[in-house]
Amino acid sequence: MAKAPVLTPQADDFPRWYQDLINKAELADNGPVRGTMVIRPYGYGLWERMQQEMDARIKAAGASNAYFPLFIPQSYLTKEAEHVEGFAPELAVVTHGGGKELEEPVVVRPTSETIINEYFSKWVQSYRDLPLLINQWANVVRWEMRPRVFLRTTEFLWQEGHTAHATYEDARDYAAYIHKEVYADFMVDVLGIDVVLGRKTPKERFAGAINTLTLEGMMGDGKALQMGTSHELGQNFAKAFNTQYLSRDGKQELVWQTSWGSSTRMVGGLIMSHGDDNGLRVPPRLAPVQAVVLAIKGDDAVIAKVREIGDRLAAAGVRVHVDDRTDTPFGRRAVDWELKGVPVRIEVGPRDMENGTAMVARRIPGGKEAVQIEALDALLPKILEDDQALLLRQSRERRESRTSDVTTVGEAAEVAVAGGWARIPWSVLGEEGEARLAEQAVTVRCLVGEDGAVPESDDAPGTLAVVARAY
Repeated sequence: MAKAPVLTPQADDFPRWYQDLINKAELADNGPVRGTMVIRPYGYGLWERMQQEMDARIKAAGASNAYFPLFIPQSYLTKEAEHVEGFAPELAVVTHGGGKELEEPVVVRPTSETIINEYFSKWVQSYRDLPLLINQWANVVRWEMRPRVFLRTTEFLWQEGHTAHATYEDARDYAAYIHKEVYADFMVDVLGIDVVLGRKTPKERFAGAINTLTLEGMMGDGKALQMGTSHELGQNFAKAFNTQYLSRDGKQELVWQTSWGSSTRMVGGLIMSHGDDNGLRVPPRLAPVQAVVLAIKGDDAVIAKVREIGDRLAAAGVRVHVDDRTDTPFGRRAVDWELKGVPVRIEVGPRDMENGTAMVARRIPGGKEAVQIEALDALLPKILEDDQALLLRQSRERRESRTSDVTTVGEAAEVAVAGGWARIPWSVLGEEGEARLAEQAVTVRCLVGEDGAVPESDDAPGTLAVVARAY
């Protein structure tokens, strides 16, 4: 009888494969309250690496980290009508505290535009205070009706940036900079996901924004995942919170603002972009553990050798883990590391030592080969970079092969329902066609130019709508 697979095959049931992988790779568990999640150490290690890489890019963009309260007075949200209307169905509201009914209900943070603007209005007095560039790493709560671990949860972790500028042009350019130089650079160069950069349609914009820039990734099943967004808020919140500054000309002016965020949804995107029927495949630049050195047997000489190899690889700049738990069968350990997607396994046993070699298993392209132990510290960095490039190439090839150019709304829907992306002229689709697609659970993910650039406006000549089913 054939042995049952560790994971449900993707081709049989992609959602079940996703859930199996989260469980078997020990990434997360469902929390005790519906829609919440417990992120396990290995899953949190992936998020920590994402944080580190993103935080460095955010700080290079001039923003500083701060922290704002989890609880927001309900009256703050009502100051910006479109914003509160957009978030109303998702709000968690606290009405009692300390055994008493509160004088004013408080909202559990769904996003922080309102509370941050309350303080921006105090902190900004003069043009000398601008630009004000703030980022926050925090949790947020949005009551989720159809939860899915990492992808849609009632509580999730994220970063949210909030800025105030003297002019519309400064705010517009900063939102675009975050979109391209922070988010796209990280997602392409570190996550190895070939995201498409575009702008949201008016229907899909963030509540209270005048423009939303998005990054869309194609998952293994052909659906789209919004990986991050950067918003131009115009002066909507500045008017609501009276955030003004004294200009160089001595006039009181309203600031222009942006907000932007990315979340633990990126962990779900990582899984669905790169995972296969054997588990995760973690991009080497992201991986908390780039190489694991496994002792096949509990021989003293083998244990000493795997520890020596680990030290040499660490000295060469490789993030390495030594697995010398020989009381656990080698086959089980090898499968566990394969499920977790560690890019390289280096396996050493008595016979390998006799030959002066180690068996190197590469998770991303697959395959094994014997390598001279003395060559490992020089070879590993090149292998890791090659495999990083391979993941990005595979992501790009999948997107390109499963994207079709179409000319009618019917063709766009047909492509999306079949598990691909369609590009259709926005002038042909329009808001009426967008509404027709929505009836079939198909959405316009973003608007792009014919040259692949982000259009300057919704109705710019040659603008194409990227259409897909989405998570």
